[in-house]
Amino acid sequence: MNAPAHHEIVVLGAGYTGLMATARLAHRTRRQKVRITLVNPSERFTERLRIHQIAAGRKLADHRIPEVLAGTGVEFRRAAAASIDPEDRRVTLDDGAVLHYDTLVYALGSTTEATRVPGVAEHAWTLDDPRAAHRFARRLTESAAAGGAVTVAGGGLTGIEAATEIAESHPGVTVTLISSSEPGAMMGARARAHLTRALDRLGVVRKAGVRVTKVLPDAVRLSSGEHMRSDLTLWTAGVRVSPLAAESGIATDTHGLIVTDPTLRSVSHPEIYAIGDAAAVRQAWGRIHGTCQSGLPTAAYAADAITRRLLGRTVKPFRFGYFHQPVSLGRKDAVIQFTHADDTPKRWYLKGRAAVMYKESVSGSPVPFMKLSRRMNVVVTLSKGGRATRTTG
Repeated sequence: MNAPAHHEIVVLGAGYTGLMATARLAHRTRRQKVRITLVNPSERFTERLRIHQIAAGRKLADHRIPEVLAGTGVEFRRAAAASIDPEDRRVTLDDGAVLHYDTLVYALGSTTEATRVPGVAEHAWTLDDPRAAHRFARRLTESAAAGGAVTVAGGGLTGIEAATEIAESHPGVTVTLISSSEPGAMMGARARAHLTRALDRLGVVRKAGVRVTKVLPDAVRLSSGEHMRSDLTLWTAGVRVSPLAAESGIATDTHGLIVTDPTLRSVSHPEIYAIGDAAAVRQAWGRIHGTCQSGLPTAAYAADAITRRLLGRTVKPFRFGYFHQPVSLGRKDAVIQFTHADDTPKRWYLKGRAAVMYKESVSGSPVPFMKLSRRMNVVVTLSKGGRATRTTG
């Protein structure tokens, strides 16, 4: 008599969410007939939360995905998914290999939107790839020596962190932060005031209420009509996701995110789970926006949901609420805005050295959590949202 076949689980993407889901799945299914394959183009794990530090010239630890997963039995495939056939449940890789799956975890994440504004793709830098960030750092050193000008486009948390990191580490450059609204507008008044003082202290020039309409080799053009010198332009405005899901016939929203049910399964193909930036996840208070803070809980939840279904158990809907907005302001300062479940600010915030330690613990926790997840179920959700998520959105 033939032994029961293994249940094949394929995970696409080894960012924060894909790697966390894989490690947790390996632990949760270790006593079941399950085979897990993780697919990613690089064997190096990219700490997206820290790439702005690389761009400013700092060195980070080199985390290798096979080492993070050591002892789990997971097969790591260094490749990229070229296509998905959701009807036959197959993934074709760019090296020609074909993987069959019974369950697919789609964790391809997002990248910076670089196609909507003329000149961005040709002349601007992004924080998507550590290799590009290292090249930017070398150019930044040259620019600082010559008293150059650096423009950071985008006043969200990534743009603020990049602008302050660059200004602190390279005081020889003039750093200008371009934002369609006031930097830190999502924060409460007191946290925003501290952020503003930090920008002033570091000499970061702000131009709020305007947008970059064109990036040139040595300048940017603003919606106000101003033509501003920019030896290096760092683009942090807007995100885009892989078109793979939409091209494969999986139900997506207008942004290309996989539309999920309350348990993070694709509404068109329930054997596919979408997590992190790749998923359109709704709660009673609204739709989750892509952050590591929300991504890790989707990864842990998906691993648990897959395991429970394999055991024939019921699965409760995913619940999540935001807890904080941690922002580094260089290496010596930070501000933490605590939030309601829908990411609107509460009264409480943290600043200065205490905030620096808090922020560092947040940024440094994912890799240790992933390694611990090989042996135990680590809690990665700071808040399930309380009353705000007790009904399904």
